[in-house]
Amino acid sequence: MMVRYNVLSYLIGEGFRNVFKNKKSTGASLMIMCATMLIFGLFFLIGENVNYMVKEIESEQGMQVFMNKDATEEQIEQLGEKIKSIDVVAKATYVSKEDALNDLKKRFGENERLLTAYEGEKNPLKPSYVVTLTNLEKSEEVKTQIEQFENVNNIEMRDKTIQALINVANGIRWVSGGILILLIVISIFIIANTIKLTVHARRKEISIMKYVGATNSFIRWPFIVEGMIIGIIAAMISILILGVAYNLLTDKILQSAINSMINIQLLSFSEIFTLVIAVYLTLGIGIGIIGSMISMRKYLEV
Repeated sequence: MMVRYNVLSYLIGEGFRNVFKNKKSTGASLMIMCATMLIFGLFFLIGENVNYMVKEIESEQGMQVFMNKDATEEQIEQLGEKIKSIDVVAKATYVSKEDALNDLKKRFGENERLLTAYEGEKNPLKPSYVVTLTNLEKSEEVKTQIEQFENVNNIEMRDKTIQALINVANGIRWVSGGILILLIVISIFIIANTIKLTVHARRKEISIMKYVGATNSFIRWPFIVEGMIIGIIAAMISILILGVAYNLLTDKILQSAINSMINIQLLSFSEIFTLVIAVYLTLGIGIGIIGSMISMRKYLEV
C-alpha cells in the first residue's frame, strides 16, 4: 500500500513540477485556452438565457379556446375536463363572458365606459379556456384535437412569439455546438504541443527510464497530470473572468431604459454557477488528458 502511495505521489508531483518548470509554454497555453473557453462561455451563456426566456414565455403562451355562447355550465365543465386530459396541456383556465369583458375594460383604461352598454345579457363575448402547454411545438396537434370536441366555436393561437424564440434557441445551439467542437480541437492541439516541448526537453531522461524498465504508463502519467492541471487552471480563470463580466453586463441590461419597456428576464450567474463549473472542468480536464495522450504517442511506443 505504501509503495502504491509513493508511486502515486511521485506521478502527481512530477506533473506539478512539469507545469512550473515550463513557465513560458504553460503561460502561453493558459492564455490561449482561457481565450477559447471565454468565447465558448459567451455563446453558452447566451444559449442558456435564450432557453430560460423560452421557458418563461412558454409558461404564458398557448391558445384560447372559445365556446359557443349557448353552452351550459355542465358542457363548459365537461369541455374543460377534456382539455385538461390532453398530455401536453399544463393548465386550462376558464374565462367567463363577464371576466372577458372586465379584462377588455382594463385595456380600454379611461375609456372603459364605452363598454357599459355591453354588460349583462348584451355581452357579445364568448366564454373560453386559456390553455397553456408544456411543449408549444405540439400546439398544432393539440389544436386539431380540441377542434373535435363539442361546443368549441373557434381557437386562437398565441404562440407566434415563442416559435420565433424556439428557432433562435435552436440556431444558437447549433452555433454553440460548432464553436465548441472547433475550440476543443484548438485547445487539444495547444495542450499537445505544450507537453510535446516538455517531453522533448526530457527525452534523455525518458530513454533512461525506459532502459531501466519503466512502463509507458508510468512515464505517461506525469504528463497527463500536467495537461489536467493546465486545463483546470484555465477553466477556473475563465469562470472567474466570465462571472465578473457577466454580472456587470446583466446589471447594465436590467437597469437600462429599454429593459424597463420590454422587461427582459435574465439568469443570474449564481443560478448557473454549478452548471458552468461542471461544463468548464469537464472541458478543461478532458482536453488536458486527450492533448497529453496525443503528444505522448509520438514519443512512446504504445
